[in-house]
Amino acid sequence: MASHLHADRSAPQPPDRGTLDALITQARTLRGRLDAVRRDADEEGEPDPEAAGADPRTRWRRALCELAVHQLDDLGSQLDQLREGMPPDTPRAWPSADQPPGAAAADTPGAAYPAARPSGEPAPSRRDRVGSAEWNLLTDEVSWSPELYGIFGRTGRDGPLSLDELPSWVDPEDQPALATAFTDCLVDGKAIDQEFRLVRPDGSVGTVHMVGEPVLDDDGSTASMWAVVRDVSALRRSEHTVRQTRDSVQHQRHLARTEHRLAVELQEAVLPPWRGSLRFPQGDDRTGALDLAAHYLPSASSSLIGGDWYDAMELPGGATLLTAGDLTGHGVTATSGMAMLLGAVRGMALAGVGPGALMEHLNQLLDSTAQPSLGSALCCRYEPRARTLTWAQAGHPAPLLFRGGVGSVLPRPEGVLLGVTSGAAYGQRTAELQPGDLLVLHTDGLAPDDPVRPSGPGPRSAASAPHAGGARLLALADRFTAARSAQECVRTVAEAFADREREDDACVLVARVTS
Repeated sequence: MASHLHADRSAPQPPDRGTLDALITQARTLRGRLDAVRRDADEEGEPDPEAAGADPRTRWRRALCELAVHQLDDLGSQLDQLREGMPPDTPRAWPSADQPPGAAAADTPGAAYPAARPSGEPAPSRRDRVGSAEWNLLTDEVSWSPELYGIFGRTGRDGPLSLDELPSWVDPEDQPALATAFTDCLVDGKAIDQEFRLVRPDGSVGTVHMVGEPVLDDDGSTASMWAVVRDVSALRRSEHTVRQTRDSVQHQRHLARTEHRLAVELQEAVLPPWRGSLRFPQGDDRTGALDLAAHYLPSASSSLIGGDWYDAMELPGGATLLTAGDLTGHGVTATSGMAMLLGAVRGMALAGVGPGALMEHLNQLLDSTAQPSLGSALCCRYEPRARTLTWAQAGHPAPLLFRGGVGSVLPRPEGVLLGVTSGAAYGQRTAELQPGDLLVLHTDGLAPDDPVRPSGPGPRSAASAPHAGGARLLALADRFTAARSAQECVRTVAEAFADREREDDACVLVARVTS
């Protein structure tokens, strides 16, 4: 239709068919590659990305793939129509108001000329097409393309809509903007570029994008108006889904950052704020005094804050409490549970409860909490005058004792993980320490907790075999012997485990008998 141009413009030459074929081939190649990307995204995520509780990032990736699919399908359909051009033996690009579109499907909504595409390739949805229209202001003639009938859900027998009738098919909220666009086009000669919601006869609502221009006669007056209407409903739905899933991912990240910050703040508020070494007892009597230092080692990702703890506290009468433990889980739940357990340990130790009985009470505490969880713990009571260490454990790595440049694992008393069973019994063991002895308490996050038998002659029981982290600590015996303080020993541990890709966080506490 030559009237789709201003009077002072020359008609462009039709696009070269070979160029269009190349573009169509490229679009189909991209579509095939995109399908492969979409399959990969589905395989990496949940079986059903739309299912409740599916990973927000998986849903976001799926939504982006669907949006790209709609855009490429739109592009392919438009290139096909552009290559098809004006059907042969047809005087107009579309029938007039009294000429039903299509020879064999006059009453079928959206009946259109078949697009040229390879055999077996699915045709685009009838509403995912581009339609055209022209409204002649001099003769009141209205011409619609077959695709436009499909977009509006009308048949050829219904006929096209006039400019006066068209706004009544538009969502009431969009009618003023569309009327303004029509007025600007017909009166002021401005181009139309408007998106509006279309209400079809079946009650469905679609979103369409209209672009058009006035057609001027020789006198410069507006003779008609033409427009190209594109159904962008699926595209806008995909964009909306992408926005929703993107917001969900951002919200999830915000929650994760907030929880991480809270967990860090809670952990820092509970664990002893040591800077350098600490010495117990702190009175004038330094017999059997301990030089103490501790360190928290984050996981390799630095994103997992767990329920690991360490503590040292001077008790009434001059004894010293040494403790370490680990509560299962990560985040605020784990750190708050750790704070509860560590508070209970401190309170019972100050009340004079012995290590074995203390473990029994901790087990009962975990067993009775509203959110049951598991934990390991180690509790030691050190008497400086006698230099004796009485300790109990609940499924926790045993203390390591370094003496004379040689490291060993203290024999473990009976004890199961906290929270495993009600009424569990926990035994105690006592070890005698000497001046210069080094005691190391640690949680099993230093390394995978599969028992590792240390090298050396003679059989060793499972109870005395160190965990993997303990075995690596035992290998540091020479460096511990050369260290001048507990703080230097802690730095040695931090350096030795700095290159370990720990999946969990860990704690280490070093106590050296100074006299």
